[in-house]
Amino acid sequence: MAKFHDALSPAHLEFIAAQKIYFVASAPRDGRVNLSPKGMDTFRVLSATRVGYLDATGSGNETAAHLLENGRLTIMMCSFTTAPLIFRIYGRGRAVQPPDAEWHELRPRFGLPLPGERQLIIAEVQSVQTSCGFGVPFFDYRSERETLIDYSAKKGPAGMAAYRAEKNQRSIDGLPTGLRVP
Repeated sequence: MAKFHDALSPAHLEFIAAQKIYFVASAPRDGRVNLSPKGMDTFRVLSATRVGYLDATGSGNETAAHLLENGRLTIMMCSFTTAPLIFRIYGRGRAVQPPDAEWHELRPRFGLPLPGERQLIIAEVQSVQTSCGFGVPFFDYRSERETLIDYSAKKGPAGMAAYRAEKNQRSIDGLPTGLRVP
């Protein structure tokens, strides 16, 4: 049975801290729904009603485009190793980029520098939902993949900026992402 909460509780924080993977969903008013898996210890709880993640450069920038258009964001985590649970955070999100004043306040809360980092996605929590997860299978965590870090480090800052200028300025549906590239 699904339960809704207005904010993150201490039990929610404990569950979040144990997760190795999470999923981010967003959608434009008209166009394709985007669902992306995330990892690499990039998710942070900023308060009981505010969360965020450090977003690395990828082949697209769908979430930023959707947030710029309408702000809707869902983050989902599942228990793959212990008691079954599906955990969703529904919120209003926005991108915070290195040129933004808020970047300097928030970025230190997300750990060590990540080669290829492009922005923070910050969400104000509207509601939290927990549900059973009885159908979620067990999976064992082995390790993080180093591929994205290695790729970004090899390209270097200038190469990553050129890549973002070419691949991250518009969504697959043609929406602007708002990403500022030097």
